Amino acid sequence: MTLLNVTETYQVESPPKEPKFGKAHALTPPVDLTQPTVFSDNGGYTHDAFATMREKAPVMWHPEVLGAGFWAVTSYDLVKKVELAPETFSSQKGGILMNYGMEGVPRHPLLHSSSLNSLINLDRPFHTPLRMEHMAYFRADFVAELRKRVDVEVNRLLDAMEKQGPVVDMVEMFSAELPLFTLCEILGVPPADRPKLVHWMHFLETSQYQAQQEGLGNVTPEQIMTFMTEIQAMFEYGRYLLDERRKNPQPDLLSAIANVQIDGKPLSPEFLDGSWLLIVFAGNDTTRNSLSGTMRLLTENPHLREQLKEKPERFPNFVHEAIRMVTPVTYMRRTATQDTELGDQKIAAGEKVVMYYPAANRDPAKFADPNTFDIDRANAKEHLSFGHGPHVCLGQRVANMQLESAYRNILSRFPNVRWTGEQTIAPNNFVHAISSLMVDLGK
Repeated sequence: MTLLNVTETYQVESPPKEPKFGKAHALTPPVDLTQPTVFSDNGGYTHDAFATMREKAPVMWHPEVLGAGFWAVTSYDLVKKVELAPETFSSQKGGILMNYGMEGVPRHPLLHSSSLNSLINLDRPFHTPLRMEHMAYFRADFVAELRKRVDVEVNRLLDAMEKQGPVVDMVEMFSAELPLFTLCEILGVPPADRPKLVHWMHFLETSQYQAQQEGLGNVTPEQIMTFMTEIQAMFEYGRYLLDERRKNPQPDLLSAIANVQIDGKPLSPEFLDGSWLLIVFAGNDTTRNSLSGTMRLLTENPHLREQLKEKPERFPNFVHEAIRMVTPVTYMRRTATQDTELGDQKIAAGEKVVMYYPAANRDPAKFADPNTFDIDRANAKEHLSFGHGPHVCLGQRVANMQLESAYRNILSRFPNVRWTGEQTIAPNNFVHAISSLMVDLGK
């Protein structure tokens, strides 16, 4: 089971432009789901469009836009079915992003290689041993100990917000800072180097936003050079840290990754790059957006504050329901490995299948009155925001812990805190990207 550079073994041929077996429903989505601005307009959601798709054709063909069409899956049961069948719906065959395998899509070679050579893109048997090496840093006992440090950091951040307030940008001062702190604690990134990660995350997000707003054709040579330099620096730092952990292992996740062996051999440089990219960015983005999105929900449902105050034991379920409602990750792609059937739709080998988690999380067949924020919802924990099956998110315990710690402390210190109504949602069709959220601390 030798782990090679997966970029060389991936089957990323261009998927078909039209479905081989035709469409069971002669319908197309009411919006272009490949267009990032669809997910930044109207509050950043497309719930009406998803509801139409889910009701009329929960497996609906999305026509060619980026060189190939795909099957959009929007019902809870069918998304779950795809997640539970990795042998039929592969992560590794075409990657998890919509545009892998598309001809003419510009890519940074190092970013592209690292995106493919990572845990989230692997099928069995490669996926399992790598996942097991990460597990110790996401178990309940480790997370409980980590929470002590997170509680301290939460209050430090709230102190800074109170000092600058009463109106502050929650994303800038809290939601972007807490996940980064937690991630660096797990990884073992030295405190003095943590600002580098903040810089690179902001840089990548800003670069993506500018490219989408201005168009790739308007990017200047100077911008390209800056982008290449920053990406190189980001990976060189990751390689430096991982090399140090091979020489001098520490009780942290970076050491576990650096020293894992498959068939008696250490991970290749490609997989070390991929592990660095995945953990740094996957561990930050989703929690940040959940923290900010939950503030909107509490402002829109002020009566829930009293319920949480009266019965603090409701907090864990409050967290599950908030993550269901916010759904920070919009989609994951799979590729059919063989001819199959999903719902009443025949799907051919090589065709793309894209699961939409916001649609699944608001499926009335699973969640009664799904658009209502109900912190006593009996099955809130069954949301699919973290995925399901062999690829379920390793960091879900950590994400839940951060959200609960944050809101227990926020509501204790600022019981009248509220979202002002001002927000910026970046154009992004992969995650619900809240880049600014103004809050009034009520002090």
